[in-house]
Amino acid sequence: MDFKVPNTLAEQIANYLAERIMTGQIQPGKRIQEATLAAELEVSRASVKEALYTLERWHLVEITPRKGASASKLDAHHASELYDVYMHLLLMLAARLCERWQESDREHMLAVVGNAVEQMKKPSADITAVVEASFEVMEACCELVGNDYLTEALSNFKPAVSRAYYLSAERYRHGLAQTSQFFTRLPQAVLDRDVEKAQALIRDFAEHQKVMIQRALSST
Repeated sequence: MDFKVPNTLAEQIANYLAERIMTGQIQPGKRIQEATLAAELEVSRASVKEALYTLERWHLVEITPRKGASASKLDAHHASELYDVYMHLLLMLAARLCERWQESDREHMLAVVGNAVEQMKKPSADITAVVEASFEVMEACCELVGNDYLTEALSNFKPAVSRAYYLSAERYRHGLAQTSQFFTRLPQAVLDRDVEKAQALIRDFAEHQKVMIQRALSST
């Protein structure tokens, strides 16, 4: 990704660094020097500092007093903790979605899910496209639910969860059949307003994903 001066500078710096952290170009634990980065990107240290606070909120950076910022840890233990919290947010989202979706939402909801499944079923599935399509489903659901607090919490977890996918890309690729099955089955539970079934599907899928990513990170 080439850095381009944006309209919102700090956020663009955050996105630029986030991609490098998520894809492993910046390894867990690596220090991020404000002055060096500011010189590299030809921006102010104040903009870099603001971007680092955004990355901290996204769980990609740890900021320690007098030590500065570093890419946050991501090993099997941290992946487990990440997924435990993320799963509970998704369970809440599923419950609200079952309660609040309207008939006028059906077509759009199914189209977004259909796109995700299509990406997963491609012979040589592109992990980036699959991850983005999966999160588009989450974002569409958040829009339908209309809970700003829940939307913000889930949005802040997106980069960290994406990072776990990228760092375990090959194992994740091998599990796409089960991922596709999950996205195929979930819409009917939501359309039936069956909260218990929707949450059971999410719980089983999230546990599967967690184990898969833990194994991948344990072998690195």
